[in-house]
Amino acid sequence: MPNDRKIKASDLLVRALENEGVDLIFGLPGEENIDFLDSLRTSSIRFVLTRHEQGAAFMAATYGRLTGKVGVCLATLGPGATNLVTGAAYAQLGAFPLLMITGQKPIRARRQGRFQIVDVVAMMTPLTKHTEQIVDGFAIPSTVRDAFRVALEERPGAVHLELPEDVAQQMVAGAHIIPSVAPHRPECAEAAIAEAAMLLRDACHPLILVGAGANRQNVIAELSALVSKTGIPFFNTQMGKGVVEGCADQYIGTAAVSEGDRLHDAIALSDVILNIGHDVVEKPPFLMLPDGPKVIHLNYNSAEIDEVYFPQLQVVGDIGTSVCALAGRLERSASHDFAEFYAVRDDIRAKAATQACEARFPMAPARVVAEVRSAMPQDGIIALDNGMYKVWFAANYRTHVANTVLLDNALATMGAGLPSAMAAAMVHPDRRVMAICGDGGFLMNGQELETAVRLRLNLVVLVLDDASYGMIRVKQAEAGHPDWGLNFGNPDFVAYAQAHGAKGHRIKSADALAPLIEACFSTGGVHLIDAPIRYDLAE
Repeated sequence: MPNDRKIKASDLLVRALENEGVDLIFGLPGEENIDFLDSLRTSSIRFVLTRHEQGAAFMAATYGRLTGKVGVCLATLGPGATNLVTGAAYAQLGAFPLLMITGQKPIRARRQGRFQIVDVVAMMTPLTKHTEQIVDGFAIPSTVRDAFRVALEERPGAVHLELPEDVAQQMVAGAHIIPSVAPHRPECAEAAIAEAAMLLRDACHPLILVGAGANRQNVIAELSALVSKTGIPFFNTQMGKGVVEGCADQYIGTAAVSEGDRLHDAIALSDVILNIGHDVVEKPPFLMLPDGPKVIHLNYNSAEIDEVYFPQLQVVGDIGTSVCALAGRLERSASHDFAEFYAVRDDIRAKAATQACEARFPMAPARVVAEVRSAMPQDGIIALDNGMYKVWFAANYRTHVANTVLLDNALATMGAGLPSAMAAAMVHPDRRVMAICGDGGFLMNGQELETAVRLRLNLVVLVLDDASYGMIRVKQAEAGHPDWGLNFGNPDFVAYAQAHGAKGHRIKSADALAPLIEACFSTGGVHLIDAPIRYDLAE
């Protein structure tokens, strides 16, 4: 029933957020949302003050990615809101549920002209699933409920609400909180499940591909059970990496469309590919050919058809439910032959093992991957920024527990590694969490080290130092261009860490990395490791 007692609109917004289960908000407020900040002060929601709005958006998006709930971040008007743009695109392309709340000047009266005024709603329109200015405090409960619905609905993504200063101060009577009701997701037609099961049973060389859309909390258990029950080998895209729990022997590798990629030999040998969670935001993991393997598209939505993707069967509905139904119709089949797939797997692993033994210093990227893997427990989480090293971790870092590799192959932005790791450390304080960043990407949000120290997180930040934008230098060389315009100077990263209240370290040999990681985690607190790295074109 409506409550006739008047309540300030900013208090009503906080109550609506509490009703949605929000327990954390990341952000950097301004003058235009100090009423909302004051309402948060007496709420059950923890406010995490960050040093930059972009870092707040990355943290909130990663919170949403790991929990399956909507992550929330806060910024003021004008420059505060514009600083959220990259984070909005990060969540939208990556399919991470995110709500951004920004302030605005009063809309009923203006006394400062156009000072700091940007049309934030228009700016956010191409970057979000929904964006709206709240013009009446009475509408807050329904507006918030609908924003959360849209953010979580497949495909998840970013939404934005703008709360003007005078609306936040409005006294509202008669408004009531709208209960949050989880929807029943649509199930796939039984005929499509039966046909998919028949194709997989009758195949000789079936493969499972795990895409970005399968990387959801409500899919992990069902997908892991399907792989375990059927014994069918699987490979994944970069953003599908680490979804399957256990089943390590059945993992063939991570797909990339690149010349000479050994994994594509396995794809060419297959006769049926079950493609779970295909998302066109990623580069195609393989190119379909008319005379190639048959493809079963299993996803929330029907396939977008183009020259390289035209699946012969589409299983459309809730992924978790569809996978569970499919597993109910399948067993291990005597007709399946995976010997050649496992030969490809063994070749890939043998090559990685050889490269991982390189003792050179500055370190080889494969050696970095091997040393990090040896130092991290099975449930330890690594959050990757973007750079050349990300490709190596995607290909060679073996996972056993779901969502222990956080990488972005959608927007593929630099600067997200440290904030993402911080959110992971907050969601999973009982696990080891490591941020892995290039020197360029780290310095885009390195100021958040202070936030991590202030929050008393246990976190190790590995900075791979080559004093350049290394991936672009490699691409530059591959294109036959001179090495020009991509080198820079770095600060003393040990001193940089110490200046922010963290502990700084620098390694002088490849053998020193794993023991130092172990020592940092054993000590606790925030640690930064400066690790020189060298990329060779031959790699």
